[in-house]
Amino acid sequence: MTSILKSLSIPVMTVSALMAGALASCAGGARSSAGGEVTGVGGTSWAEPTPYGMVLVDRGSMKVGVSKPDSAWNLAADARGISVDGFWMDETEITNGKYKQFVFWVRDSIIRERLADPAYGGNEEFKIEEDRDGNPVTPHLNWNKPIPWRNPNEDEQRAIESLYRTNPITGVKELDGTQLNYRYEVYNHTEAARRRNRLDPRRREYNTDRPVPTGMPTISKDTAYISEDGEVIRQVINRELTGDYDFLNTYIVNVYPDTTAWINDFENAYNEPYVRMYFSHGGYTDYPVVGVSWEQANAFANWRTDFLRRSLGKEGVYIEPYRLPTEAEWEYAARAGVDENMYPWDGDIALSEDKGCFYANFKPGEGNFVRDGHIITSRVGTYAPNDFGLYDMAGNVSEWTSTAYTESVGRLTSDLNPEYRYDAAPDDPYKMKRKIVRGGSWKDVAHNIRSDLRMWEYQNEQRSYIGFRCVRTQIGFARGNKQKNSK
Repeated sequence: MTSILKSLSIPVMTVSALMAGALASCAGGARSSAGGEVTGVGGTSWAEPTPYGMVLVDRGSMKVGVSKPDSAWNLAADARGISVDGFWMDETEITNGKYKQFVFWVRDSIIRERLADPAYGGNEEFKIEEDRDGNPVTPHLNWNKPIPWRNPNEDEQRAIESLYRTNPITGVKELDGTQLNYRYEVYNHTEAARRRNRLDPRRREYNTDRPVPTGMPTISKDTAYISEDGEVIRQVINRELTGDYDFLNTYIVNVYPDTTAWINDFENAYNEPYVRMYFSHGGYTDYPVVGVSWEQANAFANWRTDFLRRSLGKEGVYIEPYRLPTEAEWEYAARAGVDENMYPWDGDIALSEDKGCFYANFKPGEGNFVRDGHIITSRVGTYAPNDFGLYDMAGNVSEWTSTAYTESVGRLTSDLNPEYRYDAAPDDPYKMKRKIVRGGSWKDVAHNIRSDLRMWEYQNEQRSYIGFRCVRTQIGFARGNKQKNSK
């Protein structure tokens, strides 16, 4: 299994490689000018395509958080001004169909690895180990070689079926989700850039009245591997800094959603049909994926980045990664940059009293889930978008953000692109593994789908009412400013 997972690693550039790429992109040469005046050096760049299914949220500022106290809900006014840079955001929540593409990619990569394994016939065409000139290259899977789903030989059949199981009760052959582990690597640019982590001690302290620091700083590095009995082992290594590699973190995440969340989230309720059908049935393809943890959502974003890089043929070029939105980005986008908005729309109610229609999918009353036309989730994009063109920023499913939760998070973060990040170690107290979720869901009352409210969940929890969407930082200057921070 270890060899299988190695094929899923994502190429990650070191700092030196990134610097080299940056310098190469600026190799436009110095301009010549009369009189020997400095005129600057030109640069070249490649134009990023508009991300599919995303909306551009231009840079802007607003007051985030609750602006008016509410004694009925024990809410204190804690609004504060923040600014965020421009970013692209998925116009809808990630659907079952999109997440299933990730699941199937992991499945197919494992099958290809096994088809190349001598234990299953050893077909070398499924793995590339040499370039066209016969020179050795880092072994990687050949995605141009199709999997023989039809008419496989005996060895190929065993390789394919090794990823499936026969249900002992129903006798139905089904995908074995427990095997779908995705291995990826992330370079922590933030920690690598911190002055305290510089390799040269003379560059850690600029105050010449103080002595040059001695010794090397201690860093924490996440790593993961598969044990001999197939168990995923995650460890945090604490050691003295030795080089750039110490900021490269490795993760192994099982990507299959927890379809049993529909039962475990609701005691004494008959939700078995959702367990069997919600993720697998084609009728739910355009519904938001649920039962996905914060860790799985991050794995999806990482895979999505690599999938784009490979399709563009830009494996040697840095591109802004897909990622989860920060809490500040999410709230700014949800409220369309308007200070007065408690919801993604004008006003403080979740339905139009004149027209009798709802603005979002939520729980309209006690015991009444269906008054808005839905009993659980709704197809993404069912309701009108906000002024930024984003759908379902209130209700339907709550959404993961990248931001770690603590009671004082609002006082810990900067007012410029605020973010609080904490990568919890496996042996950290469970309360340290809380991440902020936003937007409320189909099971929440109107108050709890407000865009200015902060909620949280544990990063490894998988709920039937939590999904996610991705963002990507916009490169370059914004086209304009959609900011509307006052009416």
